[in-house]
Amino acid sequence: MIAILGTGKMGEALLSGLLRAGVEPGEIIATARREERAAALRERHGVRVVPNSEAAKIADTLILAVKPQDMGALLNEIASHVPAGKLVITVAAGITTSFVEARLGDEVPVVRVMSNTPVLVDEAMSVISAGAHASEIHLEQTENLLRPVGKVLRIPESQQDAATALSGSGPAYFFYLVEAMVDAGILLGMPRAAALDMVTQSIVGAAIMLRDSGEHPVILREAVTSPGGTTISAIAELERHSVRAAFLAAIEAARDRSRQLASG
Repeated sequence: MIAILGTGKMGEALLSGLLRAGVEPGEIIATARREERAAALRERHGVRVVPNSEAAKIADTLILAVKPQDMGALLNEIASHVPAGKLVITVAAGITTSFVEARLGDEVPVVRVMSNTPVLVDEAMSVISAGAHASEIHLEQTENLLRPVGKVLRIPESQQDAATALSGSGPAYFFYLVEAMVDAGILLGMPRAAALDMVTQSIVGAAIMLRDSGEHPVILREAVTSPGGTTISAIAELERHSVRAAFLAAIEAARDRSRQLASG
């Protein structure tokens, strides 16, 4: 039995992914703060929605998906219902395994996960890190839960804030880029719908080439960049406006914010 505590956007995305992967609705329970939200989850997914304490008692595996600022209160609420050995997975940005362990007691295996919104289309990037009491078995259980909805990578917990900035927030950077490119197409006289189709397919195609070719992105970019051509003119403008430096600074800022969330 799996319980998702705090079934907001990310929690529901994981819930729907588990159901698509073949987990029966009867094997998943959820929690929600508001009754109207609970009713919506029951209607959409056919799962049972119960209070946090009851979910913690019933389930063998707990997925903690509340907002970072709500994690302390949730842990205090369920601590007496989480025995040693029950797997606890936290997907809240910035929340460390030690933070969870300190509130749930000794010998509770905790695995920290950062996933992203492409879980909705089974193309998530999920990075996982073991807490002090999590064994190889617990990591494998977590991987088995997440693998049907995307790629899973193990990393040291010290890299989790960087992963949050890079892949957790990563889809937003691409949506931002698409928005800018579509605006450029409109500036050049393209209808919005046509510009969006072209940009979307270009990004999908480029992403698949990058994933499946095994080539370094520099090699793939150079293959499009002819001497004296249109692409190098565009790249020169991007460099003139320090777009690469802006991305570096933006991702550093996201990493720093993840650290701030962890410290409260």
